[in-house]
Amino acid sequence: MSVAVTLSDIAAMGATPSAILLAVGLDDPSRLRPILEGAKVCCDNYGTRFAGGDLDFHRELTIVSSGWGYSDAPVRRSGARVGDLVGIIGIPGRAQAALEGHLEYRDFLFTPKPRITEGHMLAKAGVTSMMDVSDGLLMSLHDMLEVNNCGYELFSSRIPTINGLSQEGSLKYALNGGGDFGILFTSPPEILPLPLPDLYIIGTVIGEKVVNVDGEVASIQGYQHHWD
Repeated sequence: MSVAVTLSDIAAMGATPSAILLAVGLDDPSRLRPILEGAKVCCDNYGTRFAGGDLDFHRELTIVSSGWGYSDAPVRRSGARVGDLVGIIGIPGRAQAALEGHLEYRDFLFTPKPRITEGHMLAKAGVTSMMDVSDGLLMSLHDMLEVNNCGYELFSSRIPTINGLSQEGSLKYALNGGGDFGILFTSPPEILPLPLPDLYIIGTVIGEKVVNVDGEVASIQGYQHHWD
């Protein structure tokens, strides 16, 4: 998962990942081999070199990955323009559904799959901004809001539903749940549709600097990188 997190960030810039480093704070020596094997398998699956890292003793297990990749024209979080469409690759909320006990979606929680190929295709097609949605859909839109001079209007009826959940529960997980590794993007309407599976158009870029869902201002919810 730690490797996939970093690969997903690289993918969301339309870049090709090159290498991954892993820093492990080890509480139990028997954990080391499966950690390294898992990291290498994930790297191998996406044509990335597992280049090593750092090892230390900790009282609790900690794993931190970092990596780098290359792109001639990286796509950033900034760049959205009024009139662009808001799209997403993947069905958001499935990792949160697993966390809430819907174990049929546990693979989305425990073994996320970074969207390397999709990131390449979106960048090549000319999308104006991108980022992954690992912190949640609304949280990611608020992150994009901070670096763009525009806002976002989502339409709940266009957000894909999660099989086996009520529409209300599915929407709650999709908007607020973290742990998914799909790609959120904005795009000029004329380059769509694209031949990509799991691509959904869920909103538009608006002039007012706000994140709305069905015309109502949405509160900031999702994974927070701090504790109160």
